[in-house]
Order: sequence, then C-alpha cells, then structure tokens
Amino acid sequence: MRLRTVLATLTAGLAAATCPTAGPAAATADTARNHACSPTVSLDRFSDALDKTTYQGTFVGNLSALAVDRDGSLAALSDRSSLFGLDRTTLRPGNAVRLADETGAALDSEGLAVDRDGSRLVTSETEPSVRRYSRDGRILDRLPVPSSLLVAPAGRATANQTLEGLTLLPGGHTLLASMEDAISGDAAGIVRFQTWRRTGDDGHFRLAAQYAYRTDDGLGVAEVQATPDGRLLVLERGFTSGAGNTVRLYLADPRHATDTRGIENLTGRNGVRAIRKTLLTDIASCPSLGATAKQPQPNPLLDNIEGMTITGGARGRLRVVLVSDDNQSAVQTTRFYYLRVRA
Repeated sequence: MRLRTVLATLTAGLAAATCPTAGPAAATADTARNHACSPTVSLDRFSDALDKTTYQGTFVGNLSALAVDRDGSLAALSDRSSLFGLDRTTLRPGNAVRLADETGAALDSEGLAVDRDGSRLVTSETEPSVRRYSRDGRILDRLPVPSSLLVAPAGRATANQTLEGLTLLPGGHTLLASMEDAISGDAAGIVRFQTWRRTGDDGHFRLAAQYAYRTDDGLGVAEVQATPDGRLLVLERGFTSGAGNTVRLYLADPRHATDTRGIENLTGRNGVRAIRKTLLTDIASCPSLGATAKQPQPNPLLDNIEGMTITGGARGRLRVVLVSDDNQSAVQTTRFYYLRVRA
C-alpha cells in the first residue's frame, strides 16, 4: 500500500454518521441531479459508522478491500491481517478472523475475492503473494506469482506497490490481480494486470494472461472489480500533501488487450495494446452530502479510498460500495460510499 502512514455505540453513531437518503419511490429528478457525480455515476449516501471503532478488541479500520460473501454480507479486509464480516445494511461487524502467512507472520493484506466455495482469496503486498484461506483463516493454497512481479531483489517490483486489487471474472474461472504501480523496466504509469485460470478437476488456479494498463499521471491502481459482462471497474488513487486525495473511477475493457506475459519491458514497445479505459467519474465531483474531512481535501467527502465491490445491479446499472483506509490515523476516516454506476 502506498499511503502508510465491543462496537459499543454503533447504533447511535450510525444515525449520526450516515448521510440520509430517500427511498427509491421518493426520489425526484431534482434529488437525482443533486446526487450526481457525473452523467454515469451518482452517490446515494456515505457512512462513517465504523470510524475509530473496535470489535471484540480488534480495531475496525485500515480497510483495503471489500467483497460480497455468499450469504450477501460484506467481507472487509484490513491491511493489518484482519478479515471482518459486516452486516450489509448496518455495517455492524459479526465476526473477525485473523490472517497470517505460513510462518504465522502478519500480512500486508490488500486484495480480496470470495470464491464459489466460500473460501477467501487474499493478496499480500509483502512478497507479493496470493493465498486461499478458509472462512476461519486457515491457509488452503498459495497461487504462483510471476518472478517479475516480486519485490526487488527477487523481482522487479517496488515494496508496497504490488498486488493491490483482486477480482474473479464472471463464471469464476479467471482470477485477476492488479499491480499498484509499474515494475522496473516498464514505463512510469504502465502497470500489469495478472490473471490465473482455473483448469482441470483440482480447482487450482494457474498462471494465465497478463495485460498492461496505463494510469493517469501520479496515480496508482487501488482496486479492480469485474462487472457482470467481463469488463472492469478500476479505481485509481493518489495523494498530494497539503491538497489531499485524487480518486477516479474508470470502466476498462481487457478483452482486446495484448497478452504481455512474454514481454519483459513495456517501455517504448510498439504494437502492445493496453487495456482500454473510460472515465466514469472523479470522486471529487460527487456532492459532499454533509461530509467533513480531517485534513485538506478538494472535496470533504474524499479520503484514502482503497476498497471497492459491486453489490448488485442489472443491465449495466450497478450498485457499488467503496471504502477508505484510515491508516488508523487521527486525520483520516473509515468511510463507506454507496454509488450507482451506469456502465
């Protein structure tokens, strides 16, 4: 991650910290316009209900990834090796599981996907790695990672700028992880998206295609989520001291991109088709809806947004939840954002 730095009062705090929103039947054209971030994205509400709270002695923060569990609840991953189960409506935690590597050491856990059997696929930026965990936190498997994506000197990646996002493509046969930043030998702003393909009867994922994705200047990839039609929502993020965060949401299409797994350097290479992307919105353009910030921000709604999941939708109209990583800092907030996205 680039930006380091028992829930006793939840019921009362939820009412105070969650921005109210009208039900669908009460929504008016004026309300819809007032909640618009762009022609394709609107912000329903936000919630600070979990900011600076604990659950059974575990700090509920440092949240870097979200996923929808098989029972419809939200799984929320902390980069301090904790995995929480949250009520989808109230965000009230129902469980907390501690994750670790094979030696029992903590992870820098960043990406999360819930597989079809309910197991959890989790990235850690430390090596980086992708492991499969049971619901109670036992390691079930470890996926191979290309040597070039490992942190130097073992590979060409920079520490804390490795596997940040993780998602399963429709059908559950392909897993995709996004690097946060470029590896040595690739041009600045060109990051690699690695895939694994599930083949055979053993259910194991094996290394598959790799793609190039070009970020906006000064931004890295914070999260990636597959849409029902096989495209990707990509969250790009950056931070400028004294100015605040930049967070942009893109729709990307990897289906005609060049497979780059056999290309050592992506600097000055002709004929390499990067993943095409289209800007959906800059989150700074969303209405603040009464949000407050604890440090300078271009919009007080903004914070260090790192996690994203698609919670529902059909026919190109998606319900998307984002979450910010507060880094357990007094000047940052654990905030959930509820978006409607037309993709």
